[in-house]
Amino acid sequence: MRVIIAGCGRVGATLATQLVAEGHDVRLVDRQPKAQKRLAPGFPGTFHIGNGFSRSVLETAGIAHADAFVAVTSGDNSNIVSARTAKETYRVPIVLARIHDPRSADIYRELGIPTISSVRWAVNRIHQMLLHRHLTSELTFGNGETLLVRSRLPSYLTGRQLTEFDVDGEIRVVEITRAGHSLLPAHGVLAEPGDLVTFSVAATALGRLSGFLDKELGT
Repeated sequence: MRVIIAGCGRVGATLATQLVAEGHDVRLVDRQPKAQKRLAPGFPGTFHIGNGFSRSVLETAGIAHADAFVAVTSGDNSNIVSARTAKETYRVPIVLARIHDPRSADIYRELGIPTISSVRWAVNRIHQMLLHRHLTSELTFGNGETLLVRSRLPSYLTGRQLTEFDVDGEIRVVEITRAGHSLLPAHGVLAEPGDLVTFSVAATALGRLSGFLDKELGT
């Protein structure tokens, strides 16, 4: 996969290093020549000096045949312009952008560009670790608004239908691991002792999920 990354800061350089190690064709764009120093000696990708929204720079980097474009500069305005250029002018299939001000997310959403907000993700993650320490997050989506959480069911829930735990728009049981085997929660399946259950849960509903899982523990 050919990936063009606009911004060779800590995020861009780390992402580029990981992608080239996986065998991808990576081209970096940054207006500061010294940013290249963040890359390891012998970095197999290419580095282009200029703005991530400059068409001449992007074309030199090979955007016409890019499979993905990622905007991770330090400026939200630069990221939105370069991401929009990649999406609308060059029709790059996958376009992602990092934002620093979560309020900018609505602009990207209207343009159909997925965003990663380090501020919002960090706040959601810290909040979870502070208040819901018994719940193990396996995966997060978006900026942490939705999570996959795995938890051993307390014994007081044994015998109840697993679908009873679903709360529309907030909590849904998506998988059960029972005696080492994984199964999907069909209607009528009852909770058994030792069940390890995977929940899809809204970050705002973690307290509710924690409430009935921790009831027996008195936490």
